[in-house]
Amino acid sequence: MALNQAVVLDAAIELLDETGLDELTTRKLADRLGVRVGALYWHYANKQALLDAVAEHMLAVATRGVRASGTWRERVTAIANAHRETMLAHPDGARVIATMSAPGPAATEFLGHLLTTLADAGIPEHEACADLVTGFVNGFTVEEQARRTAVPRSLRDAAFATGLSVVLDGLAARVGRAQR
Repeated sequence: MALNQAVVLDAAIELLDETGLDELTTRKLADRLGVRVGALYWHYANKQALLDAVAEHMLAVATRGVRASGTWRERVTAIANAHRETMLAHPDGARVIATMSAPGPAATEFLGHLLTTLADAGIPEHEACADLVTGFVNGFTVEEQARRTAVPRSLRDAAFATGLSVVLDGLAARVGRAQR
């Protein structure tokens, strides 16, 4: 099999899923692919560029969970849930997305759905509010994955829903103040 960006990316995601982010090294990835580390740099300039590509892939998957209909709260909830589920599908997935340094088209599209939803809802400062939503989702999921406890998924889901509801209640209050 010829080495190309897609092959390297797929192997990196597999290695992430098997070992977690701390053990995903370019040396291990090169060994897995049967090449020298330098061969990876023909396809990705450095490890961060590779991790950005992994995050892009994850956000492309999350974008499929975005709904174009429903109330703004339902749409933001769907976006937040898709974001979290995509991160939870990979060990340390939240850290990969939270540390993305160069968002690409998938990240831009994903964030665009959130920005459009908030703007359409009449939420003032929708850019800052989008950061609030993604910050909550990223932070909650980073903590969730870092704890690695035996807390049942149903309890984690309930805690996430409660926290997201608090964020959305705050955004709804801003809409109410803006309309006065």
